[in-house]
Amino acid sequence: MPRSTTSGPSQRMLRVGEQVRHALSETLQRGEILDPLIENSVVSVSEVRMSPDLKIATAFVSPLGASDADAVVEALNKHAKFVRGRVSGALRQMKYMPEFRFRLDTSYDNFQKINELLHSPEVARDLGPDAQIGDQNKDNDKDKDKK
Repeated sequence: MPRSTTSGPSQRMLRVGEQVRHALSETLQRGEILDPLIENSVVSVSEVRMSPDLKIATAFVSPLGASDADAVVEALNKHAKFVRGRVSGALRQMKYMPEFRFRLDTSYDNFQKINELLHSPEVARDLGPDAQIGDQNKDNDKDKDKK
């Protein structure tokens, strides 16, 4: 069977990554990791990317309510072997239990920057006539509804 020409993750990598994300979220939700930094913050697991051989799981996390997000990620990396053991029950169908690596998820910050750029005065100026036409069309639609 010919190999796909895309460089993205395979269906298998995506499926296993989602299973690992669910198992990891459950473990973090139960509060099984006895570390004050992790216990005092809610950790959201937004994505888990698997290596092609499924032996390394990179979990992108967002610590909510933590004053120092980097310290929470460091603590998670320190307890990665413990997490691996706790998650193994939920992932017993896997041939090899993946090694966990935790990274800070900055995608929300990127989304915020893009949103701010789109709503900046410079972009509104560049979109000037088109944006006004769009607003006029909306107003015309409202007038038609009134009639």
